[in-house]
Amino acid sequence: MRRMSLTPELVALCHREEIDPGPSGEWTQLGDDDFSGLAARLAGEADEGPLWVFAYGSLIWKPAFESVEQRRASAFGWHRSFCLDMVRWRGSAAQPGLMMALERGGRCDGVIYRLPDGEKPAQIERLLRREIDDHESVSSVRWVPVHAAQGRLRALGFWVGVTGKGTSLGQPLERVAQILARACGHVGSGAEYLYNTVSHLETFGIHDRNLWRLQDLVADEIRSIHPARTESVEPSGAAAVVIT
Repeated sequence: MRRMSLTPELVALCHREEIDPGPSGEWTQLGDDDFSGLAARLAGEADEGPLWVFAYGSLIWKPAFESVEQRRASAFGWHRSFCLDMVRWRGSAAQPGLMMALERGGRCDGVIYRLPDGEKPAQIERLLRREIDDHESVSSVRWVPVHAAQGRLRALGFWVGVTGKGTSLGQPLERVAQILARACGHVGSGAEYLYNTVSHLETFGIHDRNLWRLQDLVADEIRSIHPARTESVEPSGAAAVVIT
């Protein structure tokens, strides 16, 4: 039995209303023809049989697509990392945030979802429109070999192997915690994103040691930012979420 230090009450302290600033203009936006062309290419590269999607972060708790089966699976050679710089969505220009991607090295335990039988290009295009919106992000969409109890297969992964502009790779957890405890955008805070990811991974029986350490650090950071308010909402830690 494990008790999360990061609680809904602490997460709520990080929320503030932010206006969506819209695209920054730094990136080349994808159009309808771009989405359909990319979807057709990926569908042509797909294996025979059902379409699988590999989820390691927000797709676990907010998939925004219909699935008919889900399984635990592992991607070797990749690990979760808060390395995507955010000045929109869960960050702002005044207080930039971070979101997760897969960095090279290690192992990532996640969940694969099987989509209903159907036209793969159309299914993939819907996923693409949820996950990316610019040409610079296209290379981060790829087929990822995964290992499940039933054997090996390939699943579509997003934000895989990101590099270059817009990324901050290899940051220490302490620095990531400082950012997540402060960043918030028009769709929510970095602390909320972390809380949802850790709690849902645990529900699937997946214990990511780095993220577990990170939620501890973020909880401490929030308490240091809001000392008076955290005393009132957590007098004895009784509000913490218990994972069994």
